[in-house]
This record gives sequence, C-alpha cells and structure tokens, in this order.
Amino acid sequence: MAGLRAVLPLLCLLLPPPARAAGSAVGLEEEDGVLVLRAASFEQALAAHRYLLVEFYAPWCGHCKALAPEYAKAAAKLKAEGSEIRLAKVDATEESELAQQFGVRGYPTIKFFRNGDKAAPKEYTAGREADDIISWLKKRTGPAATTLTDAAAAETLVDSSEVVVIGFFKDSTSEAAKEFLLAAEAVDDIPFGISSSADVFTKYQLSKDGVVLFKKFDEGRNNFEGDLTKDNLLNFIKSNALPLVIEFTEQTAPKIFGGEIKTHILLFLPKSVSDYQEKLDNFKSAAGNFKGKILFIFIDSDHSDNQRILEFFGLKKEECPAVRLITLEEEMTKYKPESDDLTADKIKEFCNKFLEGKIKPHLMSQDLPEDWDKQPVKVLVGKNFEEVAFDENKNVFVEFYAPWCGHCKQLAPIWDKLGETYRDHENVVIAKMDSTANEVEAVKIHSFPTLKFFPAGSGRNVIDYNGERTLEGFKKFLESGGQDGAAADDDLEDLETDEETDLEEGDDDDEQKAQKDEL
Repeated sequence: MAGLRAVLPLLCLLLPPPARAAGSAVGLEEEDGVLVLRAASFEQALAAHRYLLVEFYAPWCGHCKALAPEYAKAAAKLKAEGSEIRLAKVDATEESELAQQFGVRGYPTIKFFRNGDKAAPKEYTAGREADDIISWLKKRTGPAATTLTDAAAAETLVDSSEVVVIGFFKDSTSEAAKEFLLAAEAVDDIPFGISSSADVFTKYQLSKDGVVLFKKFDEGRNNFEGDLTKDNLLNFIKSNALPLVIEFTEQTAPKIFGGEIKTHILLFLPKSVSDYQEKLDNFKSAAGNFKGKILFIFIDSDHSDNQRILEFFGLKKEECPAVRLITLEEEMTKYKPESDDLTADKIKEFCNKFLEGKIKPHLMSQDLPEDWDKQPVKVLVGKNFEEVAFDENKNVFVEFYAPWCGHCKQLAPIWDKLGETYRDHENVVIAKMDSTANEVEAVKIHSFPTLKFFPAGSGRNVIDYNGERTLEGFKKFLESGGQDGAAADDDLEDLETDEETDLEEGDDDDEQKAQKDEL
C-alpha cells in the first residue's frame, strides 16, 4: 500500500515468549490458544478445521510482536464461544517453503483458509485488534448481518464491538432491507445486525425503518438520514465509523490506511506538554467540520516508535507540536500550514484552503553543504536537484537512499567506486540524495535505494535502473546511454519499502532484513 503507511513506526517490541499448551484436540501444538503450524502439520490443520486464519510471521518482526497479544485474545474469545474458526501461525523464517507457497513477502501476512482450500486463501485486510479480527472472520463465515430477534440480542451485538451497525426494518424483505444487506456484505470489519422486532425498535427509540451506527466513542450513535441505498449507507459508515480524532498506533494503522478517506491531517503533539489536552481539544473541535473528507490523526511525538514518522515529515521533536497534511492517492503529497497557530479556527482555515486547492505542496530540503561537489559522488538536496539532475550538458546517475536502509548501506562502497571511476569524466555525474530529508516535484520515491538516470538533453527524461547492482553493471548502463539495465515500465521492483521494513536501525539487523527481503 502506498501512502503514509510507508512511514509507519517500526516496532520491535521485546515481548516475553508465550507459554506453550500441551496441544489441541487433533494433536497440534498451541501457544496461547493459537495453533503453531509447520510444514509437516499444515495439511493436518486444514483438514481438521473448516475455517482457519493463519499468520505468517518472523520472530524479530516488530509488527508481529505488537499483533501477538491481540491475535491470541481473538483466538481465546472464538474458542470460548465454541466457534468453528481457529487461529494459527507459521514462523515464515523457519518454514520458508510454506511462505513461498502462499506468496508471503512481508510480515505479518495473514491468510484465511476455508474448507481446506489452499488454492486461493483470502488475504486478511482489516485491523489488528482482537475485535477487528473477530468481526472480519464472522463476516467471512456467517451471514452479512445477524438477525436480532429481541432486545437482548441487539444489546449483546451493540456491546460486542467498538462500532456496530443495525438495520431496523419492519419488513425484512423490503427493498431498503436488501440495500442494507448489500452494504453489510461490502464492509469487512464492522458487525451488522438486522431486526424486525418491535421490542428492538422500542429499545432504540425508532418508530419507522432506519439504520443506526452505534459506537463507543464521540457521540455514541449516528442515525442514517436520506435515501437508503447501498452507496449512501457506505458513505454514512465511512464518515462515522472512526473517531473524530484517532491516535496513530500499531493497532489503529490498518484502519487509518485501509479506509476510504485518503486525505489525512496529522497533529504531532507530545503528551508530556502542559497544554496537551487543550491542543487536542482544539484539533477535535476542528475535525467535526470535515467528517468524511479529511481524517484527523494525532501522533504522540514523544514516543520513540514515532520518530521515523517525524523524520518522514522533516520534523524534529523540539519543533512539535506541529500540523501536517498528506494525501494518499497514487502519489503521496505533503502540505504544511503557513501558521504555527494550532487554534481550531486556524486548523479549519488550513483544511478549507486545502479543499479549495489554494495550498501548494510542501517539499522538504536540507541546506546545501558547502562541499557538495568536492567528492566523486556529488551530494544533492532539494535545493540543487533541478540544477544538477536536469543539466542539459550532463548525464547524471542518482541514488535516492535512506540512511537507515540496509540495502543502501550495502550499495554505498560500490556507488563510491562508481563515483571514482567517473570522477574526471566530462559529462557523467554520479550523485546521491537522502530521500528521507529531501523531496523534489519531478521524482517520487517509493523504495530504497532507487536509482535513476537523467540523460543529457532538453527533454527532461528520466530512466529507471533495474540491472545488476555491481560496478560492472552500472558501467555498462552508463556506457550504453542508459539502455543496458534500464527498467521496463512494468518491471520496477520495490526492494525495500518503508512499509515493509520491520527492524530496528543498526547494522546488526541487516542480515535479518536481507532474509525478509528474499521471501
């Protein structure tokens, strides 16, 4: 997924190892109610359980460690209910053949198997909290909406999750009820109920057909108004299912990035400041004006796990509190308010100007080093990129890198040798740019390292390099004028994206990082 997910804080939490159970009814190993599967037991588990959700994980993966307690909680709850659904996990670093068989390329990858069918397991796409997992699974294994025969059943459903949608229809075969069920089928992570019971109508104070979204935050309840169609219901749910302000955490990230709202405004606010609540209240006050249009997100800038996000936006802890806006369409675009004033009125003014198209994108740039051109590999920043890369008299080969990227560190000595090779060449320039601190309008970077060639001439052409990352490979590419090793339009490979990197920074983790990237 492109988008801000590319800058998720990468957690490597040191959770204690879970206690092992003696085994399941079919002799399978368990940990905290979760089946532990290996190549030898995978088929057995599929045969024994009609519905099986399998997490492919790596022991060192921060996201996997953060998911573990929620995954176990979901497993325990389903088991206690007597559900046919079981949760399982596979250590993909140990069971690499299984991981390859099911197309695992990042951690965690979660797949749902039904009736033992291995041909096309369903990818799990919902949130990473226990309620999200359970809701998604029940949608996959039961009716789109639970029939609520009495007030007690309705109350149980409302209490079961953070967000619940109930349709009240005196005739459950009406056209409106059919539209409601179509909407229920389209939503993976929210439980739906439907009722024709007079007791249920009375309990929730409805005198005529309608739809109500119940939630355990903000106003607590939203009544649908307007023409009852599937699309209108989906828009209603999209606008009301998330809090006015949602805190960014490992668990909420899938809800944030997997939702329909692709414009996000972020408040970077340390929880330690004395006026924390006042600033958060101002932010929340502004949010109500933009429901369904802009998602308001709060990030604790003091938290160590969020430092990578600050870096992505070119912010330092001492510059917070601060506000930034980002759009997550095909290309991520960042926006910065003109004022540092964080009052509700100023935030609303900034959002309105953005929606009216009156705000220009914000591009980060470091200051230009005085010695940027003194070494064989020239240093580019946002401020000198255009002048150097699009020099009509030069052929410029640029590495776009991240300081923490393991592949970039491996490439560095080869890139330096390439710079030495062409140090005195009259029209070839070897350069590099830290893309975590510099952005340019002409080039969008989605992975690290990205290598691009800017041939001489007036056409402002850009050629992606996809050949061997060796000195000889680079030399052949340059000597062929950017032909030998050039990437085809459909052959670009993300070797190491932000969203896939799941390790702490440091050279000791490079081996683990390489293992993961090979999957």
